[in-house]
Amino acid sequence: LTTMKKNVFGFIALVLLFTSGYLNAQKNKDIEKNKDFINVYTADFWNKHNIDAFDKYFSSDFIVHFPEGDMTADQYKGLCTAYFAAFPDLHITTNDLLAEGDKVVKVWTANSTSKGDFMGIPATGKPVVVKGIEMFLITDGKITELWAVMDNLGMLQQLGVIPPMGE
Repeated sequence: LTTMKKNVFGFIALVLLFTSGYLNAQKNKDIEKNKDFINVYTADFWNKHNIDAFDKYFSSDFIVHFPEGDMTADQYKGLCTAYFAAFPDLHITTNDLLAEGDKVVKVWTANSTSKGDFMGIPATGKPVVVKGIEMFLITDGKITELWAVMDNLGMLQQLGVIPPMGE
């Protein structure tokens, strides 16, 4: 190869290397921004029981997927309101956050006390610890889709609605 061709190939290789590095840095920045967003959302919405902030975090076409079925934004907002009323000391601790692209996975533990009726279950005054995993799709700074799984059986057992296993 001539010296000129070597220089052109070298230049192209450098451009690709720097472009790749820049794009990776930008991707990592976006991932960290999404993780920070989920941390702020958890602290502000869930731990402050701030139902008025719902539209700040969720898109109008938001949908949540539970094993029991899907919910619209309005249905999910109603469920969150019911949680806040029944468990006024509800606090969620984030145990782990993993992110890739526009998705963030949160592993969490919720601690609360049953102080109000919840979905037909009378208040028991009992403490409840529930674990769950959620995956969020974040688009334009809002949660547009959520996949959520939590230990509902364990919660019902702690509330005394269902006997513990083996009883």
